[in-house]
Amino acid sequence: MNNIKSIWKKVTGYRLFLPIFCLIIVLIINLIKTPAFFQITIKNGILYGYIIDIINRSSELIVLAVGMTFVVAASAGTDISVGAVSALSGAVCVYALVGSASASEYRMPYFAALLLAALTGILCGAWNGFLVAKLKIQPMVATLILFTAGRGIAQVLTQGFILYVRTDQFKYLGNSIPGVPLPTPIFIAIIVVAVTAFVVKKTALGLYIQTVGINAKAARLVGLNSSFIQFLSYTFCGLCAGIAGMIITSRVYSIDANNAGLNIELDAILAVAIGGNSLGGGKFSLTGSVIGAITIQALTTSLYAMKVTADQLPVYKAVVVIIIVALQSPELKRMYLKLKNRGVIGDSGRKVAE
Repeated sequence: MNNIKSIWKKVTGYRLFLPIFCLIIVLIINLIKTPAFFQITIKNGILYGYIIDIINRSSELIVLAVGMTFVVAASAGTDISVGAVSALSGAVCVYALVGSASASEYRMPYFAALLLAALTGILCGAWNGFLVAKLKIQPMVATLILFTAGRGIAQVLTQGFILYVRTDQFKYLGNSIPGVPLPTPIFIAIIVVAVTAFVVKKTALGLYIQTVGINAKAARLVGLNSSFIQFLSYTFCGLCAGIAGMIITSRVYSIDANNAGLNIELDAILAVAIGGNSLGGGKFSLTGSVIGAITIQALTTSLYAMKVTADQLPVYKAVVVIIIVALQSPELKRMYLKLKNRGVIGDSGRKVAE
């Protein structure tokens, strides 16, 4: 019995226990609702199934969550402009390819347009980083500028129209490449996560970000350039937003500046929180953020399967997310331990009285 308790204590004490547990619960609910939930089929050489769809649809959110993790860890703040930056990057990509009117021919090389979109994301992230790291503006206030203006700039670029790219090559990034069984966004998400994890583990960058996030002043005293590390974190987050914007745009073969990446910044922040990362900065877990992003998409899929409309979806999602985040609350854990200790004291008191 004691061995079981000790094993259970070790398992529950694992940092990613709650994120993984929450994901498993959501997947079980999906399985109960849809018995064929884990079934995967092949049609025309392409894999299909609920699991494939969840991972595919969560790809851009995973990319954004990776960038948001760095921002939260380094500055104890959030970048609420990533949705607008995604739309702006997508608009730049489409405008570079077809101009201000829908077309079936490119004005410039496809990869050059992708680089411009990525550069747009980097510049937007650098602007946010400059405001936060150099001017010491509160992160939410600093990123509120692009949150408000980003879509407006995209609208000016597209002249308020929805621009379409009627070329099959443009669809590959957000869908599937002929002959490849898995959707392209899955590979992009894997590459972003793998490269980021490699850099964090093989260099001191991860340690620097955590140190600055815990105490920026103390980090400066030991020789770290806190401002530059925060600036770098926001710039990287901007790059991730640019990549996500290209995926979003390619999925629908067009750019709608009003709706592209709409509210995805909220899901990115929630993915970081559900993944067990502290929004107060410091230690972070890329794996946790990835799990959080997949959990949110799995939750969205299950709600749609339950006939919940798109208008009602945020309400149900908010309720579930509140429960998940509350379960990870340190204060709730302290309250639980207090109640547990009181129960132990009561039992011992009765034993002594007997």
